[in-house]
Amino acid sequence: MLAAGVLVGAVNIYLASSMLPTAVAEIGGESFYAWNMTLYLVAMVIATMLVSRFLARWGNAGAYLIGFALFMVGSLACAVSPTMPVLLAGRCLQGLGAGLLSGLGFAVIRSALPRRLWTRGNALMSAMYGVGNFAGPALGGLFAQFGSWRLAFVLMAGITAVCGAAVPRVLPRGERGHAAAPVPVVSLALVMAATAAVSVSGILPDTMARAAGVAMALLLVVGFVAHERRSARRVFPGATYRAGSALKWVYLTLGLLSFGVAVESFVPLFGQRLAGLPPLAAGFFGAAVSLGWSLTQIAGSSAVREHTVRRLRTTGPVLLALGFLVQGLLQREHASIWWVVIWVPVLCVAGSGIGLAYPHLSVAAMSAATDPEEGRQAAAAIATVTTMSTAFGTAVAGVLVSLGGPSMLGSARWVLFGFAVLCAIGIFTARAADRTSRPRRSVAVEDRPVVTQIFQ
Repeated sequence: MLAAGVLVGAVNIYLASSMLPTAVAEIGGESFYAWNMTLYLVAMVIATMLVSRFLARWGNAGAYLIGFALFMVGSLACAVSPTMPVLLAGRCLQGLGAGLLSGLGFAVIRSALPRRLWTRGNALMSAMYGVGNFAGPALGGLFAQFGSWRLAFVLMAGITAVCGAAVPRVLPRGERGHAAAPVPVVSLALVMAATAAVSVSGILPDTMARAAGVAMALLLVVGFVAHERRSARRVFPGATYRAGSALKWVYLTLGLLSFGVAVESFVPLFGQRLAGLPPLAAGFFGAAVSLGWSLTQIAGSSAVREHTVRRLRTTGPVLLALGFLVQGLLQREHASIWWVVIWVPVLCVAGSGIGLAYPHLSVAAMSAATDPEEGRQAAAAIATVTTMSTAFGTAVAGVLVSLGGPSMLGSARWVLFGFAVLCAIGIFTARAADRTSRPRRSVAVEDRPVVTQIFQ
């Protein structure tokens, strides 16, 4: 059930984007084309930030029913929309439901599963993003091919209704809080503005305008962090901002891993322009990162020894950056089919870096707080970091494509080399998390100097 909630939102991101050209041809509203994804992402980020409050107010089952209901109503609104404004309103409701379900998928693991299964549960949640990236474009393209884009939204609503009906039978109700936690209005406004800025910058035609949009979004994120550090009403748990806490480094590493997923949006473009792949083949080729991501989580989540877990969390960013670096070196004009075949395992290696590290980093975030309420808040923030980082990555990739100029080969190298450098920062944040979370060795009193024992 938890995985189905995450999968619904992940599939819908690319399902709708692949059908949008067909929908615009029928109902019009081409000038609002870009807002389809922008509003969805903004609503999704906002909802992920309110997960802990929904759990405190309505419990596990109640919060899930609200999430499925919002997504179902939004899907039906999209299915019957006569104009683009109605479709955008439906997308907002879908985003709210998808964000709530994504955040709940990580947060409810704490109460629905025993501690020994947290890593595997997080691996399953994370794998759903990879499956969604693979299945979404395929389903959307299939429905668009036959001009039945409305039926795709009806199908999503039907699946959501079935999942919602099963919630009371499957999920534990969970404990409700005695008082509703105050909503961090300022933090929400800053994050909403940052997400909107980076989403809009991703579709601006001018490179300087895109760069300015990304810079504005980064300034808003800095303002968000500064406000959260001194505010009593926070989105992230208080441990994130305490000195000596590993939580901030864990979130940064998760963000950099999710940042790399944005490359998938442009790999099909490179495959079509540089290798002459047909659109359908290029779309599946672009899902190689998600394939590597999803498969490696099955094996990586089985690790339980502390030394192995720490090694996997550090190895993940190394493989991700190395995969993008090698892929950039392999780019060629008029690449043959045999050369393209080499690209697939390289991208799978890059994706495997996410799969190896993501589940263990998620568990590290969930385990950072001993208080149950703060623990749920820390778990729900995983979805917030993932969604925001993917949005930022997409906008940055758009800027790098523009820097490549008219040459598609230049654009491909700018994107892949640029992301290799940016994702490599995750190596240092992962090591910082490792150093900070490692328990300090204590020295027994009898092993200390006599003078020290006296003062003890």
